[in-house]
Amino acid sequence: MSISNEAVAKMVQDHIPDAQVTISGDGYKYEADVISEAFAGLNTLKRHQLVYAAVNDAITAGQLHALTIRAKTPAETA
Repeated sequence: MSISNEAVAKMVQDHIPDAQVTISGDGYKYEADVISEAFAGLNTLKRHQLVYAAVNDAITAGQLHALTIRAKTPAETA
């Protein structure tokens, strides 16, 4: 059982409301590009933990198996 890219994006946006989220995936491996002010002052590990917290239910349910995360602040993408 897999989860749609849109469902993964909604989970992240529900957890990090100001985030710009782009999810790509094939039903098994997913990539997340997340841009948010919430990442300001956080190291890479803390940023990833914030995103993983958003999708943890899908991971524990076996719907989401692999997630590559690119988490940046808006300033880092400019």
